[in-house]
Amino acid sequence: MTDSKTMPSSDSYKGWLYKWTNYIKGYQKRWFVLQNGLLSYYRNQAEMAHTCRGTINLANAFIHTEDSCSFVISNGGTQTYHLKASSEVERQKWVTALELAKAKAIRMMESDSEEDEDLISQPDKDELQNTLRTLGAKLEDLNTCNDLIVKHGAALQKSLSELEQLDNSTDTATRIKSVNERATLFRITSSAMINACSDFLDLAQTQGKRWQRLLQHEHEQRVRLEDMVEQIAKQQQNLEKQARKSLAAANLHSKIDTNDTEPKVEGSEEEEDDFFDALDIQHTEYQVALPHKPSMHKGLRRVGSDVSQISLDSLGAGYQRQDYDSSESDAEGDNEARVIATARKQSKTKMGQPGTPVRTRRANSLRKRRSAILERPNHTLNLWGIMKNCIGRDLSKIPMPVNFSEPLSMLQRLTEEFEYSEILDTAAACEDSCEQLAYVAAFTISAYATTSFRTGKPFNPLLGETYECDRRDDYGWRVISEQVSHHPPTAAMYAEGRDWALWQEFTMSSKFRGKYLAITPLGIAHLRFNKSGNHYTWRKVTTTVHNIIVGKLWVDNHGEMDIVNHTNGDLCHLKYSQYSYFSRETPRKVTGVVADRNGQTNWVLTGMWDEKIEGAKVLSCTTSSKGKPVFESGPSKVLWKKNPIPPGNEKMYNFTQLAVELNEMEPGVAPTDSRLRPDQRSMENQDWDGANKEKLKLEEKQRLARKRREAEAEQAASEGREYVPYEPAWFKKTKDQQTGNLIHMYTHEYWEAKEKQDWGRCLDIYL
Repeated sequence: MTDSKTMPSSDSYKGWLYKWTNYIKGYQKRWFVLQNGLLSYYRNQAEMAHTCRGTINLANAFIHTEDSCSFVISNGGTQTYHLKASSEVERQKWVTALELAKAKAIRMMESDSEEDEDLISQPDKDELQNTLRTLGAKLEDLNTCNDLIVKHGAALQKSLSELEQLDNSTDTATRIKSVNERATLFRITSSAMINACSDFLDLAQTQGKRWQRLLQHEHEQRVRLEDMVEQIAKQQQNLEKQARKSLAAANLHSKIDTNDTEPKVEGSEEEEDDFFDALDIQHTEYQVALPHKPSMHKGLRRVGSDVSQISLDSLGAGYQRQDYDSSESDAEGDNEARVIATARKQSKTKMGQPGTPVRTRRANSLRKRRSAILERPNHTLNLWGIMKNCIGRDLSKIPMPVNFSEPLSMLQRLTEEFEYSEILDTAAACEDSCEQLAYVAAFTISAYATTSFRTGKPFNPLLGETYECDRRDDYGWRVISEQVSHHPPTAAMYAEGRDWALWQEFTMSSKFRGKYLAITPLGIAHLRFNKSGNHYTWRKVTTTVHNIIVGKLWVDNHGEMDIVNHTNGDLCHLKYSQYSYFSRETPRKVTGVVADRNGQTNWVLTGMWDEKIEGAKVLSCTTSSKGKPVFESGPSKVLWKKNPIPPGNEKMYNFTQLAVELNEMEPGVAPTDSRLRPDQRSMENQDWDGANKEKLKLEEKQRLARKRREAEAEQAASEGREYVPYEPAWFKKTKDQQTGNLIHMYTHEYWEAKEKQDWGRCLDIYL
């Protein structure tokens, strides 16, 4: 189907392929163009001049062959192309071209990054002096050549004049010989002059380009810094205004409370403040507005003795039921979405007696685990001096000193999410699927409990790095995770509990904007309960680290999350409210609703992601006089509550007790386990200088291994044979049945290999 009949030898290719669009239209014929590391497609060749239907960047993409004619290209979940060629030969041509293009795109991306780092790096005084001395020497050579040209040119001209004036033929031969000698000297001198000019020009252009880039970079940095300072100044001014208004309002209320003896009118503004201290009641009714369009009203209004009106604006007027169909529809087809009503409870009114907080562990561990690690050294570092060159770039691709890190790998940070796994054990015992979903939502929120005070960056795992954690003796679960991809950086994890299994791929994009660092997870998490068979999926929300330049670092989690039950269609919609200086919303607030497949709300959730989450079951629904539904709910109960912080944890990287235990050495683990990573271990042992040296060695070893694989892939392509790309040890890339995306699934072979101590498939990634 392509326009070429030979094996592609470059990273450019084009031709016809069949692309999966949706379940109605199936595979549709599209014209694909591969160029400069980008794969784009069109309805036909004529559209290339004006309309591109979609483009995927191969630098961070997975290329997976499904069968003799089909293959899949995915960049971590946000874009996935399911493609089919007309024959196995055509499929192999495309896969080869795509692999070549990906390798070249990665090299270009990294070379650009290295060039930027080289050009952006601040030249020191010695470097500038050496450059000036070299330019001075080249200029002196030019002056010398110029003097010689003038000298030999004058001598040549004199010899020519004498030759013209000769009358005696006997001296002619002698004079001609003299002219030739002087002409030769002039030619040699001219050639030296040309070479000296060329050397001076090359040096001037090289240094001039670098200085121009450096000047441009400094100008852009100054503009960003000026904008940043201006924003900070405006925020400070607004904060001062808000503080003055709040102080004036507080003084006014104080005077009213002291002097005003008139009875308050029900529904007045004064009563709104007292309503939060209302007496306990057996049930709470919510009057919920279900607008077709989002409105701007906020808050909770007292409409009766025991009825509260809830605005839906914190969750939006509605939300879409997502099927997570990875097949990306063409521009001509719209994805259908089912909108169901959402509600939230925005009230501090006590909703009955809260339930008993769940326990963190059911039994004491059979093993005595450590309760502390060495304290974090007090090393100073110029943060802005390093971070200012990272503005607008993806930090996952930038080497950072361990001074910004904590002695844990990202694989271990993912394991920390199971600190509150007893929530899943409780959910597994639920007979009601909506109640089970409420507990699942609480579990997803608990994963952010430590982020409010954990500002250290975990170590980026090396390709092939693994981490195991067997806590069946106390928590009831065990976890295995592996770094399965380097471009894009992707970790795969599989956990099995008492009556559940959870697996996920974690990849992210991160951008540093000068004032803050935004981290956006891209992978999908899966949870399956063995007893009920319910299968849930969700995506994580955005995490933002503020005050990178000035002030104390603090973390905010914000965005919306949909948890879908693929078994029966239940849906939970959560909203993590973004912190704002000018918002009256409670910081770190989370609200949500659980609805069944028919859109009927069954549970209302509210709380804070760093404190606790409560839930209330909706008992009945009536309609108010204004035609709005009113939900009557039972008493609330605590679905999750944060564990107490261990004493002295601020000196131990703000670790929880589980985090302290994660990097403890254990016998029999795989040679690629994060516990054995030398730079991370050196950092935990307070040897930060040694840790930075070890980190550079590991990164260089990984870089050489990647270049070797790329060279092997290019050689295989040039020879017309198929190259088998890197494959993880314990996970295998396959198509996810629920989402249709490519996902690395656990092969269920690790624990058996550990019993046999058979680590033959593990890479030699450490030094």
